[in-house]
Amino acid sequence: MREKQSDVILKEFWRINDRFADLFNTVVFGGKCVLKAEELQEMDTDVSSVIDMKEYRQTLSRTRDVVKKTAGGIDFMIIGIESQKRIHYGMPLRHMIYDAMGYLKEYEQLTHQYKKEKKKGTVDEFLSKMKKEDRLHPIITLTIYYGEKRWDGPHSLKDMIIEMPKEVEKVFSNYHMNLLEVRNSGSYQFHNEDVQTVFELSRETFDGKFEEIRKKYQEKKLTPELLEVIGTIVGSKELIHMKEDKEVDSMCTALDRLKEESKMVGLKEGRQEEQKNRISIMLEKGYPISEISLIFQLSEEEIIKLTESRK
Repeated sequence: MREKQSDVILKEFWRINDRFADLFNTVVFGGKCVLKAEELQEMDTDVSSVIDMKEYRQTLSRTRDVVKKTAGGIDFMIIGIESQKRIHYGMPLRHMIYDAMGYLKEYEQLTHQYKKEKKKGTVDEFLSKMKKEDRLHPIITLTIYYGEKRWDGPHSLKDMIIEMPKEVEKVFSNYHMNLLEVRNSGSYQFHNEDVQTVFELSRETFDGKFEEIRKKYQEKKLTPELLEVIGTIVGSKELIHMKEDKEVDSMCTALDRLKEESKMVGLKEGRQEEQKNRISIMLEKGYPISEISLIFQLSEEEIIKLTESRK
């Protein structure tokens, strides 16, 4: 499945307020009911802006995955989700840029309003184009990592920076990233049944715990939507195709297909590894690449890539 299509499926899943609220209350707010589903409002995901400073002008175009707005005991705050299928070694920096652009967007709205009102203010207010009492609203971002591999990337901006002397580290402004790994989400107990099912089944599928899944979910019915989301996370075409059914009678049906698919993937990978071994041996014995290409019905470029991947 194309990555763009996968992003759409995950975005649609998290747009449901009950799921969104439960995710943040459980993972970010330590189980406290900070977000209420009925108070969440959809926001524009486009945070593109222009940085314009005298001789410097830079246009930045960024679109977030899912963004909500809520009161949350204060005027309001902005909460966003970023979905990540692969490890991104610059993710804390991306977090910082997304959040900074969100603050910049609100600041620009304040400056626009200031100019529109044309009220006399202090020299300092005129310079900044905002009033002394104006305040920005907090932005909270959570990245959900859906990959099968353990996250070995940075968790903060500091993790991306070279080793610093203690004197420099004391004054360095760090930026922490909120990160949830699906594969490492077992310590969380979600109240929303859909969220709990998606994380638990995805996590245990990654670990190959098919019999445990069978015991817990053998009589459970799964909607086409949940099958599609789980299939997207674990990379199962079988589960995604099963969404076309109105409803699967039980998890056993989905599990049998998923287990069979895993076997087929294993067999395919095994055949590819055997093929690589044979090609390597033939190259070591001096067979021309053109001849190997004819034998295995592969292009010379494919053969080179196969052998390079073994180095």
